Amino acid sequence: MSNTKAEQPVQDFTGWRNYLWPIHNYELKKFLPMGLMMLFVLFNYTLMRDTKDVLVITAAGSGAEVVSFLKLGGVLPCAVLFMFFYVKMANLMSSEKIFYTLVSAFMIFFALFGFVINPLVSSLHMSEATMQAIRETAPKSLYWPIAAIGNWSFSLFYIMAELWGSVVLSMLFWQFANATTKISESKRFYAFYGLIGNFGLIFSGEILKYGSRVGAAAKAAGLGDGYAANLRVLTVAITLGCLAIMFIYNWMQKNVLTDPKFFDPTQVKKKKEKLRLSLGESFKYIFKSSYLGLILMIVLGYNICINLVELVWKSQVKIAFPDRNDYSHFMSVLSQSTGIFTIFFTFIGMNILRRCSWRTAALVNPIIVIITSVLFFFLLNFTRLNSPDFPVNLAFITTTLVMLTVSVGLVQNVTCKGTKYSLFDSTKQMAYIPLDSELKAKGQAAVEVIGGRFGKSGGAMIQAILLAIFGGGTTLLSLAPILGPLVVVIATLWLFSVFGLSKKFVALNEKKEAVDAEPQK
Repeated sequence: MSNTKAEQPVQDFTGWRNYLWPIHNYELKKFLPMGLMMLFVLFNYTLMRDTKDVLVITAAGSGAEVVSFLKLGGVLPCAVLFMFFYVKMANLMSSEKIFYTLVSAFMIFFALFGFVINPLVSSLHMSEATMQAIRETAPKSLYWPIAAIGNWSFSLFYIMAELWGSVVLSMLFWQFANATTKISESKRFYAFYGLIGNFGLIFSGEILKYGSRVGAAAKAAGLGDGYAANLRVLTVAITLGCLAIMFIYNWMQKNVLTDPKFFDPTQVKKKKEKLRLSLGESFKYIFKSSYLGLILMIVLGYNICINLVELVWKSQVKIAFPDRNDYSHFMSVLSQSTGIFTIFFTFIGMNILRRCSWRTAALVNPIIVIITSVLFFFLLNFTRLNSPDFPVNLAFITTTLVMLTVSVGLVQNVTCKGTKYSLFDSTKQMAYIPLDSELKAKGQAAVEVIGGRFGKSGGAMIQAILLAIFGGGTTLLSLAPILGPLVVVIATLWLFSVFGLSKKFVALNEKKEAVDAEPQK
């Protein structure tokens, strides 16, 4: 009971507006720029995410199995290195300089890749024949890592795209939002940030479709498979997205954070006076918090589960769509479907968040992950017992087993990510707000960057170990009987972490509200 009572908001709106648009008119100056910033962050993230999959999974001698080794041996070490780099930056630079520096670095890399590196891949990468020759003499456990090394620039693109999600979306955007938003505002604002932001998935889907058409036209004109032309379209869109993010951030610094109605200047003073810690002291300060440990467990739970399911599904997508432009077009369907579902579910999630307890809202995502994953792996194991081209009639729909698995996996991916964007992210970010400035900044960076990467790398580690044990060209499909039960077990642990964090969140929030109220007495 205390959990629910502690989080009941003051009702400022009546009628339909209370459900569909609980934002005051005077708050639009602060709310809309943040929503647009999230739109462009997710716009870029979707383009990068779908492009990295196309590049790595459909590369010469490669497959979805390469991703497991790439996340473990590439993304995780780079995330750890970034964390060391970021803590140093946090002690030496202002938050504004850090924001511009990091977003600019991403923008420069992706521009260079699209217009300089990718046109030269034929001379920069190993040929498929060379990779096969190395595989014949190398240990069987290195079968898939050889492809990651042979297609090294695609691997680097993959790493940078993964870091964008952790660094710009999970850390930079949400740190800025948490620093400028009250808990009472967050229950109304955060879900709608996601609502506006997910239009970015719809817009990115259109860009992906347009790029696929450009690529198909280039292929018809005899310019190879045409994907280089497709990639140039996506690179221009990503660059413009980065510029838009920095423009909005700069506008808010000048017009919103200088307005006392929206931002308390004493918060800036407190941040400037924060304790300067060494790198070692920072990590000790971060990881001694059991509260952050529970947030970390939730982040790990989501990322491990979604990674274990997603890679197996993408291995089936490659079978169904071997051409890179067709694969890219299918990923645009995924992005747009996710965006539309998330926008729809945001209205449901917003009212769950405002009217129910934090715990209830946080439990929705793991429950959906369990239900949809069980269905997907059940069908996938049925597929293993039949030829990929064996026709099956299910609910009066005649199709191939591979396409049926791809379709069910699409539904699983859309619903899990849709509830993640509309509820999981909001509840997770709300959990940071009661923390002091040091834990909020450096603690959040550790959880989001390292925690997010350890989560995905944890799933990748499980898959990589199994692939290495069986060796050779073992596929993820053959590991489905093992991976399915693991997803259920990990999601169950995620559920228990939500219950533990809920108790601490309510207690800490009540303590913070009491402290904030003291000067008013």
